[in-house]
Amino acid sequence: MTGELKPMPQDWQRALAIVAHPDDLEYGCSGAVAAWTATGREVSYLLVTRGEAGIDGVPPGQAAPLREAEQLVGAAEVGVRSVEFLDHRDGVIEYGLALRRDLARAIREHRPGLVITLNHHDSWGPGSWNSADHRAVGRAALDAVADAGNRWIFPELVDHGYEPWSGVRWVAVAGSPHPTHAVDITDTMDRAVASLAAHRTYLEALSDEPAEQHARSFLEGAAREHADRFGGRTCAAFELIGED
Repeated sequence: MTGELKPMPQDWQRALAIVAHPDDLEYGCSGAVAAWTATGREVSYLLVTRGEAGIDGVPPGQAAPLREAEQLVGAAEVGVRSVEFLDHRDGVIEYGLALRRDLARAIREHRPGLVITLNHHDSWGPGSWNSADHRAVGRAALDAVADAGNRWIFPELVDHGYEPWSGVRWVAVAGSPHPTHAVDITDTMDRAVASLAAHRTYLEALSDEPAEQHARSFLEGAAREHADRFGGRTCAAFELIGED
């Protein structure tokens, strides 16, 4: 896709970010989250798993608390105080009613104007393939936005005090191969790097590079990928679904 990226809408106060794993947001859009929280907006994180299958040399029972702790630190680096973990199994998340119900419940609880998720498309671009977890969670998040507004879908949520919420105006898809909008992250790059580098155990299992070096190299490269479509500014790009 070519053409200029539009600035992300600003007419919202609360956002809920829904992704599969610890580190998904840090690789995907933490620079934008830092920019939003710096202006007083509230962003909450919902992790569908605890990332327990993400480190080959660490058994899931040991990995889960490590990755949860690192996620909490990473979130705090960009001004996020609310982080919730669900108990779907890392690596084998199933798209279906149970996942949609969990996400609809969270949307009704947080009542956001903006929902953020990670790439739900089959690939990241030509010659690549997206993981099943990312696809399942991204697609369920899109469906859960509609579910959250319909009291006759998952009526048991109302019985537990979660009233319908139809106030989501946009879904912003980070890491999409079809970006339409972007956020200037020139001033928040250092915070984004610190946020990703907080996943130290995970990053050190991936590479021999120090966590900070890996984080900066990746994020600075990603931020330049679409800069030519955003007035030359380093940015976090999103596919925006919803009101124009």
